[in-house]
Amino acid sequence: MPSPRPSSPRRTPLHELAALVGAPAPASDPVVTGVTLDSRAVRPGDLYAALPGARAHGADFGAQVAAAGAVAVLTDAAGHDRLVAAGVDLPAVVVEEPRAVLGAVAARVYGTEELPVRLVGITGTNGKTTTAYLVHSALTALGHEVGLIGTVETRIGDERVGSVRTTPEAPDLHALLAVMAERGLDTCVMEVSSHALALHRVDGVVYDVALFTNLSQDHLDFHHDMDDYFAAKASLFTPERARRGLVCTDDAWGTRLLGEASVPVASLATGTDADWTVHPDAADPAAFRLTGPDGVDLALRSALPGDFNVTNTAMAAAALVLAGEAPERVAEAVLADPHVPGRMERVAVEGADLPRAVVDYAHTPDAISAALRALRPTTPGTLVCVTGAGGDRDRDKRHAMGAAAAQAADLVVVTDDNPRSEDPAAIRAAVLAGVESIRSQGREVRVVEVGDRRRAIREAVAAVAAEGPAATVAVVGKGHETGQDVGGEVHPFDDRDELREALRLAAAVVAP
Repeated sequence: MPSPRPSSPRRTPLHELAALVGAPAPASDPVVTGVTLDSRAVRPGDLYAALPGARAHGADFGAQVAAAGAVAVLTDAAGHDRLVAAGVDLPAVVVEEPRAVLGAVAARVYGTEELPVRLVGITGTNGKTTTAYLVHSALTALGHEVGLIGTVETRIGDERVGSVRTTPEAPDLHALLAVMAERGLDTCVMEVSSHALALHRVDGVVYDVALFTNLSQDHLDFHHDMDDYFAAKASLFTPERARRGLVCTDDAWGTRLLGEASVPVASLATGTDADWTVHPDAADPAAFRLTGPDGVDLALRSALPGDFNVTNTAMAAAALVLAGEAPERVAEAVLADPHVPGRMERVAVEGADLPRAVVDYAHTPDAISAALRALRPTTPGTLVCVTGAGGDRDRDKRHAMGAAAAQAADLVVVTDDNPRSEDPAAIRAAVLAGVESIRSQGREVRVVEVGDRRRAIREAVAAVAAEGPAATVAVVGKGHETGQDVGGEVHPFDDRDELREALRLAAAVVAP
């Protein structure tokens, strides 16, 4: 579905955009009413951003975008040469790095340079989606008109649009923000990925409050190393991108960010002195107190299981106070059920006395460990983990993912998870090696390899069906996703649907 755009587009002369980015004035001066870098999404009046890519140059689609109604092109010298060679007669704004100026151009075209919408941005390896939903649901409970942009979906008030990526490309992002302003929304909560920060997708956006949840190994297929990954995240906490920040210092990366951020930042930590301190309740794992500046002392509880969700809830509550909400109202608002799709999401079959079944998006070693630790205390029987690793992504984390599953689960079912162009068996072998590394240390954990994910889920449920509610089956990795990428072809697949069907099959077997 095309990204929504304002119903009353602004009219910006092309020469104004050229001057904005320091480019020579184009030969003609059409009026620009929209921006896109997707040749398939061009509308009449658009400025088409023709960017260099890994496989092709956007300028190669010049004739197509001209036919679709594009009135001008933003590109580099190589792209301009291609347009001329192809006989594409569109005025061009030529700069050395078009992607680096695309955010500023989109902000000018869509009128989002000065935005009447409060912005909350959330970055980190784990917890972005859950924290975003917690902030969104709390603000909704407080009576605000709220937008949401993230991994699972985009919400514009009550309208929902599927998300292609965690953070949209700059033209789509600024168009979305303009639509939110046009419809009277007062706040937008966003997940901000490291890719978005490194690739200029959030350029031209300044967040009123930026949050950092944590950092652990992920995306090292894109970033050179952990320091490069951290640097991308840390760039959110600069005056160009945020006015103030909230940083969880429960890990060393958060502590480092606290010292390196160039905007005012508050710290949040569990059990230790910080600007915002989480005081766990020894008798109730879901309950905690959150103390903060100016005598703020909130009695809170997490609506979601696990210590990490206590931290996510605390981050959401502190962020709301920093964003100007009254503390006493925040304490009640964060109790609203956020219903985060694919995040510790319970799957059940009506009337069946079967194992507890959970789907979670955990696809890093730390996230798998945290999810299973959250389920272990309430699983008196067998804890089963169905896991795999994605192809064409960070290969170094696969061994650690298997090890994390084996350290907490009693039975690990290793299966496929978006193998993409890689050999699925080779990916599974790397995960299995991680499981075996824990077994070699003497931990008694069973392991089964089942490549077909559907069959893996069914075998996992069947293996513990007789235990009933004493057992837990956690299917991790895909969460809210609705497809399985095998060899470049995406097949419909939803862990929640497959787990529900596995439970139905098991119910028929165990029924008296």
